[in-house]
Amino acid sequence: MGKLSIVATPIGNLEDITLRALRTLKDCDVIYAEDTRVTAKLLTRYEIKKPVLRLDAVTELKKAGEIITRLENDEHIAFVSDAGTPCISDPGQRLVAAVRSREALGEVGRDIQIEAIPGPSALTAALSIAGIDVTKFTFLGFLPHKKGRQTALKKITESELPVVLYESPHRILKLLEECVQHRVSDIVIARELTKIHEEVISGTPSEVQKHFVEHPDTVKGEFVVIVEP
Repeated sequence: MGKLSIVATPIGNLEDITLRALRTLKDCDVIYAEDTRVTAKLLTRYEIKKPVLRLDAVTELKKAGEIITRLENDEHIAFVSDAGTPCISDPGQRLVAAVRSREALGEVGRDIQIEAIPGPSALTAALSIAGIDVTKFTFLGFLPHKKGRQTALKKITESELPVVLYESPHRILKLLEECVQHRVSDIVIARELTKIHEEVISGTPSEVQKHFVEHPDTVKGEFVVIVEP
């Protein structure tokens, strides 16, 4: 039976990897990675020597057929993104969909196992230390850069639930300014989670914006933004 393992990897601190994830990476036949250079650092740390091939958002569908063929030949394949849990605002979803598709497999009932190797996620890590009620929340990932962005921001301000976003350092100040314009009340921002410079900032968008303007050296890393209702 071929097996596709979707493996969660650390979002920063390389110690945040499960024993099961390490065993899977050691036991598989080949590892497909969003960025082979990033994954190489993790494998070197734990002395894992396996073939590593690139599969990113651009090549995902092109490589799906190749991976399906290998799975049909009973290989064990592991897929990892750069950090965290694949398929969550990261490559992997279209690969999994292709493997699950009977048409893509070309043979109904073919025995192929898809398993999740759970672990780190910036989403749940940020929610756990936000200090707000997140019994229910909405996750939107990265907002559109242009078309549909203002509509999305309007819906966020009208939401009765906390809304969680991902943002890059290149657009975080723009997002904060948009939150000011849309009269968002309070937000929580977590950045560099599990790393040396981990930081959680909360307040009004204007207050958080002021913090980053006064400390431009902190506008780096990946940001998890939680907009309170």
